[in-house]
Amino acid sequence: MTTLFCPGYSHEPFRSLVEVYPGTSVYPSNAFRVEWGPIFHRGRLDGTARVLVLGQDPAQHETIARRILMGTAGRRVQGFLNKLGIDNSYVMINTFIYSVYGQQGGAHHIDDAAITDYRNSWLKAILDGSQVKAVVAFGSFADKAWKKWLASADAAGRPTLAYQKLPHPTSPEAGGGDVAAATKTMLKAYNAGLTALAPAIAPADQPGAIAPYGDAFTPTDQPAIPQRDLPAGSPVWMGTTNEWAVREGSTATDKRLNIRVTASP
Repeated sequence: MTTLFCPGYSHEPFRSLVEVYPGTSVYPSNAFRVEWGPIFHRGRLDGTARVLVLGQDPAQHETIARRILMGTAGRRVQGFLNKLGIDNSYVMINTFIYSVYGQQGGAHHIDDAAITDYRNSWLKAILDGSQVKAVVAFGSFADKAWKKWLASADAAGRPTLAYQKLPHPTSPEAGGGDVAAATKTMLKAYNAGLTALAPAIAPADQPGAIAPYGDAFTPTDQPAIPQRDLPAGSPVWMGTTNEWAVREGSTATDKRLNIRVTASP
């Protein structure tokens, strides 16, 4: 049996980027869960990516899998890409390489120069050596991250890429209101995003007519994370189930330090 896997960061410039990642002097521990280490990317770093996805911050699933966008949000992003016909030619990075701790952690540090500079180094490395034609930012922090890149010296003179800012994939559940109504509104925005992006990425990995979202997510809208995106030896269930990693503890400190992982049979 042949199992594809992510080869990691053995070649430049990514090898150097993961060797010099920022620590607590840049990401303060009162705002980020630095004790679990940084999570860098998911997808292609070999120059074949045609869609760049910007996310927000890693959570417990990402912490264990060592790749970004692995839980419910990740599977919904995967579904969005699949609707575009992109099932392989993508790369994803986050606004922050550490999980945000507390609701205001990200807001207080989105404008920090050192965080921006390191993220821009990743964007430069990706865009210098790839075929990226379109960028999708899921959430307001991701949108700000892209705008900061566009304002940087390294972005000057580059071709204009198709761009869409879309709601974070789990924002309906996080909003505290009518989840069904919020999901319907979000998927309407996703359909508009698909229509806007499709011409820029043609020909797709899997050409064909776009099947738009309905009023709610269906199982096919939330496909598994491909094994080729994960480190060698990762179990299949990491990409196919949503709740295998849960923070546990009786106090905020305990929940910060403990993640319970349950393997799926």
